[in-house]
Amino acid sequence: MQLDELILVSVDDHAIEPRGAFDRHMPARFKGREPKVVQNKGRDVWVFEGRATGYMGLNSVVGRPKDEYGMEPLGYEHMRRGTWDVKARVDDMNANGVLGSICFPTFPGFAGQRFQQYKEARDVSFAAIQAYNDWHLQDWCNAAPGRFIPLSLIPWWDGELAAQEIRRMAKLGVHAISLSDNPALHGFPSIHSDHWDPVWRACADNDVVICCHIGTGVKAEHASDLTPIDAWITSMPISIANSAADWIWAPMWKKYPNLRMALSEGSIGWIPYLLERADFTYRHHHEWTMTDFGGGKPSDVFKQHIITCFIEDEFGLRNLADIGEDKVTWECDYPHSDCTWPGSPEIFHAQTRHLTDLQIDKIGHLNAMREFSYDPFSILGRENCTVGALRAQARHVSVEPMLGMGGARPVREAGKPVTSGDINKMFAAADAETAL
Repeated sequence: MQLDELILVSVDDHAIEPRGAFDRHMPARFKGREPKVVQNKGRDVWVFEGRATGYMGLNSVVGRPKDEYGMEPLGYEHMRRGTWDVKARVDDMNANGVLGSICFPTFPGFAGQRFQQYKEARDVSFAAIQAYNDWHLQDWCNAAPGRFIPLSLIPWWDGELAAQEIRRMAKLGVHAISLSDNPALHGFPSIHSDHWDPVWRACADNDVVICCHIGTGVKAEHASDLTPIDAWITSMPISIANSAADWIWAPMWKKYPNLRMALSEGSIGWIPYLLERADFTYRHHHEWTMTDFGGGKPSDVFKQHIITCFIEDEFGLRNLADIGEDKVTWECDYPHSDCTWPGSPEIFHAQTRHLTDLQIDKIGHLNAMREFSYDPFSILGRENCTVGALRAQARHVSVEPMLGMGGARPVREAGKPVTSGDINKMFAAADAETAL
């Protein structure tokens, strides 16, 4: 397949919510309590219920030269406009030859964790969740029909309330929610608890995928303050493997056989061994652990129910037979530091040359379109969705590195790697400085 013929749908990107995102969507009784951006000591800070969130850029470094990565944005002027402006985002998608995108939240946390914290204000927290969902659908996704796969948030503290929100958004065409890969780590019931049954039922009944982004539950740990930050970055995608095992052995698959989840930004190269180990564990231990896969294997559950994705993963792409090619998808991760913008098609093309055209189409877009109930061709026409066609619309978009955009950076010493301690100090200082 020629590069310009590729069609690419990214199942993991991120939106930086613009100023005023919540303003028109909060109900009248909560006006004045909506999340908002304030200037605090020269920085843009999101504030909700009296609590400030610094470092709202979340490593939004797309467009910078790589030697300026680590320069964390502290305000909107430090970020490429496509991070928070939907029109500019579509321009950047076109320049990158990317047709469609799932955009995870930033200020609320990738799974809306921030809105789950306020036990004393559940009513306004739920209003903020609904306001976010309405902004994300109406002002972000619907601003460019056919270009985005909408993703909603839910309240974790009430399964029935969460199910109501899933059904509300599904009626509007939203077929994905974001949830922590391990809510128990945040003080909520385990995924093995019947607390979540209304959520699983609502997702199964409405063809909604549960998206679990890395870092929302189990996290990659910093080995020590002296460890180069590269070690932490290396282990980040694989950190979700513990949660993947937890989901394989969870009870919801038997109750809701058409339910699906996604390991968002989890990569794929590690999966063959996890599945081999899962099947080994079942063979050796199920007689005393009392687990039952109904004549099947743990790996069957994974391949039937769990969607995976990758940015760059040559090893995984060489081992598709052991992963399951019908559930593998691609991601760009715009605007984070791992993203491949603006050269995503070139990298994808080089890594998939050994695959058949059908396999390339499955991984590039068909699997994502099927799993997330996404049909851009009916809106845009397939001929307008290829890398070549999209890039032809973006000749006016500069993809040259933007120098000196500003922000905060760790203290660097000549000849010394940036360490986990350096990064943690930088974030701690920012949190202290942005405290209200």
